[in-house]
Amino acid sequence: MTESLFQRSALASGLVEQQELVEAIAALRPADDAEAEVSDERLAEKLIELGRLNAWQVARLREGRTTFSLGPYRIIGKIGEGTLGQVYKAEHSVMGRVVAVKVLPAKHSTPAVIASFTEVIRTHAQLDHKRLVQAYDAGHDRNAHFLVTEYVPGADLRQMVRRQGKLDMQTAADIFCQVADGLAYIHRHSLVHHGLKPTNLLVSTEGNVKISDLGLAGCFMAADLAETTEERVIGSPDYLAPEQCVDPNQPLPANDIYALGCTLYYAVTGKVPFPGGTPLEKARAHREQLPRHPRLLNPELSDEFVEIIADMMEKSPQDRIPSAEEVIARLS
Repeated sequence: MTESLFQRSALASGLVEQQELVEAIAALRPADDAEAEVSDERLAEKLIELGRLNAWQVARLREGRTTFSLGPYRIIGKIGEGTLGQVYKAEHSVMGRVVAVKVLPAKHSTPAVIASFTEVIRTHAQLDHKRLVQAYDAGHDRNAHFLVTEYVPGADLRQMVRRQGKLDMQTAADIFCQVADGLAYIHRHSLVHHGLKPTNLLVSTEGNVKISDLGLAGCFMAADLAETTEERVIGSPDYLAPEQCVDPNQPLPANDIYALGCTLYYAVTGKVPFPGGTPLEKARAHREQLPRHPRLLNPELSDEFVEIIADMMEKSPQDRIPSAEEVIARLS
């Protein structure tokens, strides 16, 4: 029988051995017809049932993809992607530890960005805090540069809000006290996250929060990849502090406080502070406008809670809540 593209790809990928493929096909054939055709759909279902493949791998194999590894890591699924790269769920081929692997976009892999990316990784590796996603490893394979971190089962805050709806004050206060605890640690080490937003806040199935992508947004800015103001704010314009819109290359702890306020606004209203418009228009709104009053989107918010959000989102850095520790004190 002629092998299909799916069968050839499965063998070439190393995910399935020849004998495993033969046995799976044999199990699907009628007892009285050892030569019966077996469709790729049925074969894929059988290999998933046997635990040899998962649905994500099957989809890629049927496209003719055969590469499922980065260095010693076997890619077993995709977690997400964004401006800063694609994120995969992977397993170490020897240790068996499940991890998250963030891959630097090929189009941005210039020497300057790679150097900045490497510096961020080295800095990240020196940090150790329960509210930060732990960095395990880094490397490059076939011109792909990647960072390996702990895998946090659960969802990011954006996914959480989209699935469950806007958060009540108690849940939001609990989550954001945890985030502020991580930010306080970062700031004590004279570092700035530089790109805080809902997708960078990972909420585990037990309700524990960890901050990811520390400093990665700064890789592209530091390397002067963006030639225009609009390009320089395209990373996360919904959570960008007014002063960052003017000078994105001078990150300050106050930037993170503003971004945290915008993220809290999103968490309890289900809306970003300034929806609609281009990145440049959003940047202008952060500098010149006030967002819609949160209570119009969530009538259950108290005056005190609204005031905390407003104080985190003050236009001038000098007028904001001065530290992550004070954010914790007020939310507590």
